Amino acid sequence: MSLNMLIGGAEVAAESGRVFDRTDPVTGEVATTAAAGGVADALKAVAAAQAAFAEWSAKGPEARRAVLSRAADIMEARTNDFVDAMVSETGATGIWAGFNVHLAAGMLREAGAMTSQIGGEVIPANKPGTMALAVARPRGVCLGIAPWNAPVILGTRAVAMALACGNTVVLKSSEMCPRTQRLIGECLTEAGLPAGAINVVSNAPEDAALVVKALIEAPEVRHVNFTGSTRVGRIIGRIAGENLKPALLELGGKAPLVVLEDADLDGAVNAAIFGAFMNQGQICMSTERIIVVEAIADVFVEKLAARAAALPSGNPRDKVVLGSLVTQAAAEKMDALIADATAKGATLVAGGTRDGAIHAATLLDGVTAGMRLYAEESFGPVKAIIRVKDTDDAVRVANDTEYGLSAAVFSQDITRAFDVANRLQSGICHINGPTVSDEPQMPFGGVKASGYGRFGGKAGIAEFTDLRWVTVENPRQPYPF
Repeated sequence: MSLNMLIGGAEVAAESGRVFDRTDPVTGEVATTAAAGGVADALKAVAAAQAAFAEWSAKGPEARRAVLSRAADIMEARTNDFVDAMVSETGATGIWAGFNVHLAAGMLREAGAMTSQIGGEVIPANKPGTMALAVARPRGVCLGIAPWNAPVILGTRAVAMALACGNTVVLKSSEMCPRTQRLIGECLTEAGLPAGAINVVSNAPEDAALVVKALIEAPEVRHVNFTGSTRVGRIIGRIAGENLKPALLELGGKAPLVVLEDADLDGAVNAAIFGAFMNQGQICMSTERIIVVEAIADVFVEKLAARAAALPSGNPRDKVVLGSLVTQAAAEKMDALIADATAKGATLVAGGTRDGAIHAATLLDGVTAGMRLYAEESFGPVKAIIRVKDTDDAVRVANDTEYGLSAAVFSQDITRAFDVANRLQSGICHINGPTVSDEPQMPFGGVKASGYGRFGGKAGIAEFTDLRWVTVENPRQPYPF
């Protein structure tokens, strides 16, 4: 039985009758058969969202908060459903899948809490007898396009604040995890959203470009948010711009973790291991470059390599730290990165082995600018160690990338660490913490090729509302003619 789309509060098959299969990257068996929606289906979802906008946008903050809070409770109650879907569709471990549900539920509750913070301000007017207001109002239909790597977190993030602000939404699920992200829509619908306030559209991989283009270009869609690769983000940003629609883009990363000579080395190792290998390194914030000052590099690398070599990898249904990469092709890319780096002089100090789509935690020491791994986002468990001579050199290397999402710096001199943090070109920076971190209330987003706009907290309100100027004036005011 195939998984249908959620449109207008009902289960809807693709108008064409087509379906597509998502296979389990570990077993090769079919994990999900889902509706292969096309342009006509996408436009049905947009129409349903537009029809629901008047009712949902008229709800007060208490009513919206209640729905989002109930959805969070329902999501947590269905944790096992989410974990089963996510493990089979993406090869993630149960720990990562469970954390996805935990954080996503927190995002729903935080979005609910923000409903009473969607306000404005009174602005002094030059005109006598006038009260001028700046008022945040919902935009209308918002399109969310979510990826597979943290599918519950990022699928929920794509819709939660938009709904809190009074918008209605269309969620285009990832072709890699249609069942996982359909569950988000089910939780919100069960919680009491009006029919059509959330719609979930699925499509076959070969139809993605046409479906996304149709969704962005639909006149009713007033805002687009996308989390995914920089390559696709450029396309989405261009289409949105051509249609004069604002977009929030959270794209790729090449996060540096800078280790200065006065760092707590064991703490830095712990952060590097977590940041580099959680979810097999398939997180936009994953530590991609471990930049270490030469004076302590030998000791640090020895400690780090020992820890990485001890991380168990295997079938995510077993007790392992590293599960599967999302596809066989993603795993094969790791082989190519390793071969390129070692051929050009890097030293393999941990890992390097692969069994199908399962790849061991891998570290390459002595990575330099001529190697693919220096600049290219691996999005896997193959990580670069780059040795630098001093702090200034570390900052230079950290900034020597097109990306700018997350970063970290380790030093026991906090003044010095703040100075380095201020010089790093990233939307997020953690001092003495890992590059991988997220909290629902924090402004989350990047700079440079990592995108623009911010999810989370009050920053999210600004993204998902239009600021209107409203005045109350004296009807008998004088005019110059």
